[in-house]
Amino acid sequence: METATLKPLAAALPTPPSLNHRILTATTVPHFKQIHAQILRSGLDISAPFLSRLLALPLASSPSSLDYALSVLLQSPSPDFRLANRALRALSRAADPRRTLVAYGRLRRAGLALDRFSFPTVLRAAARARVVSGVVAREVHGLVAKTGLDADPFVQTAVVGAYAALGGAAEARMVFDRMHHRDLVAWSVMLDGYCQSGCYNEALQLFDEMKSSGVIPDRVILATILSACARTRNLTSGGAVHSYIVESNLSIDAHLQSALISMYSNCGSMDTAQRLYDDMSPKNLVASTAMVFGYAKLGKIAVARSIFDQMTDKDLVCWSAMISGYAESDQPNEALKLFNEMHLLGVKPDQITMLSVISACANMGAIDQAKWVHIFVDKNGFHQILSIRNALIDMYSKCGSLVDARTIFDETAFKDVITWTSMITGFAMHGNGMSALAVFDHMISEGVKPNGVTFISLLYACSHAGLVNEGRRIFESMIQDYRLEPKHEHYGCMVDLLGRARLLQEALEFIESMPFAPNVVVWGSLLGACRIHGDVKLGELVARRLLELDPNHDGAYVLLSNIYAKASRWEDVREVRNLMKNKGVIKEAGFSWIELNGHVHEFMMGDKCHPRSSEIYGKLDEVVKELELVGYAPDTATVLVDLQEEEKREAILFHSEKLALSLGLIDSKKGSLIHIAKNIRVCNDCHTFMRLASKVFEREIVLRDRTRFHHYKDGVCSCGDFW
Repeated sequence: METATLKPLAAALPTPPSLNHRILTATTVPHFKQIHAQILRSGLDISAPFLSRLLALPLASSPSSLDYALSVLLQSPSPDFRLANRALRALSRAADPRRTLVAYGRLRRAGLALDRFSFPTVLRAAARARVVSGVVAREVHGLVAKTGLDADPFVQTAVVGAYAALGGAAEARMVFDRMHHRDLVAWSVMLDGYCQSGCYNEALQLFDEMKSSGVIPDRVILATILSACARTRNLTSGGAVHSYIVESNLSIDAHLQSALISMYSNCGSMDTAQRLYDDMSPKNLVASTAMVFGYAKLGKIAVARSIFDQMTDKDLVCWSAMISGYAESDQPNEALKLFNEMHLLGVKPDQITMLSVISACANMGAIDQAKWVHIFVDKNGFHQILSIRNALIDMYSKCGSLVDARTIFDETAFKDVITWTSMITGFAMHGNGMSALAVFDHMISEGVKPNGVTFISLLYACSHAGLVNEGRRIFESMIQDYRLEPKHEHYGCMVDLLGRARLLQEALEFIESMPFAPNVVVWGSLLGACRIHGDVKLGELVARRLLELDPNHDGAYVLLSNIYAKASRWEDVREVRNLMKNKGVIKEAGFSWIELNGHVHEFMMGDKCHPRSSEIYGKLDEVVKELELVGYAPDTATVLVDLQEEEKREAILFHSEKLALSLGLIDSKKGSLIHIAKNIRVCNDCHTFMRLASKVFEREIVLRDRTRFHHYKDGVCSCGDFW
């Protein structure tokens, strides 16, 4: 309904004292509406004092009240621009900034003059609204120029802020550079705009210009620059800012101290960060979260958790930092436990949190957990986010379910290069090279351009499927057709491809033809092939090259030791292991885990710590006897230590994946699926053991080792015994 115009009488009449009193004492919108009705009946023009008092009310939380105030303003016989500015400011404080833009449009159509105080309010609302606000910002900027206010520093600063907030850092800088007078606020807005747009290096350059122009930065600007240093991990510039603060005798408040701690933490300089954090009292949320993040990034997860546990208040950023720390430190169990704890406390995750949780689930390889996470994603509205869908494809692939991975892939309407690459990688790690190549062909037909990671996945797929010619073609196509320069990872995949195919000499020549020096990845690929094929002479040469690059590379010592052991050169084995001991090089311990009924059970070789240990070993004895009836004999040649034959037999039978399988057989029925994961490569004997067990005990067994998946069914493995 239109609000009636506050029409004046032909002759000015004095305002009754009672009406003035009612206006001055009214405290609610309903009261004002009653007074409004009385004003209309009296025919008095008292719109200015009426609106002034109405706009003094806290209207921001009531959209209908804001609309009413605006309607009264527009229907006033002589609306005042100062009241219009107050109305715009009241509207700008509301939850929905688009109301300010609508009001601006109505005021323009009503012909109401706007001044230098009107435009900044509208521009800030445009920055908040974002939807079509870029158009509004440009229109306002044009009107500013027409009204001659484009030289007004107050208005210019607002224009800079609006463009920067809307991602137009270049446009903001153009306006900023045309400003004749740039005060501290203008510099602060432009610097903050660069940081909000992710232009951190530009922010650092502008800060240098600011200092050169003689403008002295305040704490807000210094905190902004420290944030840019943190984002770019620029410890040199960050340290220089810290020195400037100290030399300027500037008092460090909690905000600036938090910025310093965040900068040092992001740059990995935790000793300095810790000193600043120790001096801080009380410790705030921002600083504590930065410390958690910094220690977690360095793998000092226990220290990070200690700080996390001491925090009384935790926001989502803090929870996410700790969960991410566990996920990236190969502690997926802890990441998922902490996520469950967060969920029970009612803290709602965001996209970043969910990506860490999905990553943790993928690393664990537990399909039941994966299903639960997927349900959570769907129920909480994350399923339409492309990065989440890509992560789910990767998660299901790593949890052994290509069917689920392919379903999500097929149901994803818009696929970017990461989506296609994730599916290619999934097929690659499952040894399905031809399917990986088929997805790549489909990707190209859809007009999606592959990147370097795509080609790593393709070469990996060819390597694990023995597709030598296809791998050569893909490598050449990468260079010739897509103009991508191969990196160490691509050369490492090619060496692995040739090495697995027993083309060791060609692999060596390929390394020698590289346009840059090979790294440990490349030499490591060839050394692994030497171990598989028992080439002692070449293995010694490659190991020397690898150890020249990284004298403490545990994999080089282990592989060389295994090569010697395979050739029964036990003296050389002892020499290598003594060398490892003297250098303090520790071999990574092998372990396996299995998920049963939502619980993950871990095993080491010969492990007797499990509460059902006696039952597990009893089942293992039964399994061995059953398999021996169909021709199984422990392959003691794969035991790479100098032991008596009986000791070798016992050592090979107590491998961690066999213990995991025994528990799986106890707790599963015929025809069911058993998922096992192992942190290192599965040995030949365990591979044969799993293959035979799948037939004898009528189970499908999915085993994930360090490099790929093995699907055992009816006595056959998906790898075709090529891995």
